[in-house]
Amino acid sequence: MIVLLLVGGAAAYTLSAQRPAKPVILYVNQGNGVVNGSNFSNMVGFAHSEGFNTVFFQVYRQGVLLFNGQQLQAFVSQSHAMSIKLFFALYITNSSQTLPASIYNLGEDGINLDMSALDVGSQESYLSSLKSAYHGETAVTATDMASPLKPDLLVLETYGSAYQQFIKPGIVASVGVFATSSQQDYKSQFQYALQNSDGVMVFDYAGLLKHHY
Repeated sequence: MIVLLLVGGAAAYTLSAQRPAKPVILYVNQGNGVVNGSNFSNMVGFAHSEGFNTVFFQVYRQGVLLFNGQQLQAFVSQSHAMSIKLFFALYITNSSQTLPASIYNLGEDGINLDMSALDVGSQESYLSSLKSAYHGETAVTATDMASPLKPDLLVLETYGSAYQQFIKPGIVASVGVFATSSQQDYKSQFQYALQNSDGVMVFDYAGLLKHHY
């Protein structure tokens, strides 16, 4: 009886100590298709039904904050009601653009810096500034397969089979809908990225709708 109890306890401990599910991220690019208060719930419902557990939602583009604090808090609430983590994505294209510190404490799960247009030094500076002022999870989406940045989540934009060689543990890999030839190809790339890295990001929501994936 004692042995059985010990074995059962060990099994329970092992299950509870397992790593949490990998991030399965849907990127919402406002440049490809606008998502706002009128259709945000549709997007979150889609993400939930398709197995995504995280959304990178673009709220800042090229120096412009697209929503006010009340709107962003509402988006966070809707996401959490569907058990979806919400990261505010900041699309930065010029080193003169300022990080919108006003959005740092609105209940979001993290902030993603989308700044591949900048040189490495500028990217490091933005990430350092974010880390010093923000206490949530940080993420970076990078097209540089050798990016030296160290956010909590480093998402490499490994779009297409040519970039599969860069998919490995320690980073989150990506699938670009525009770089797939069919739904079967999309699913194949998705599974490869998910199985061989620390997660997967799909770019993007508008592309999935357009291709009916």
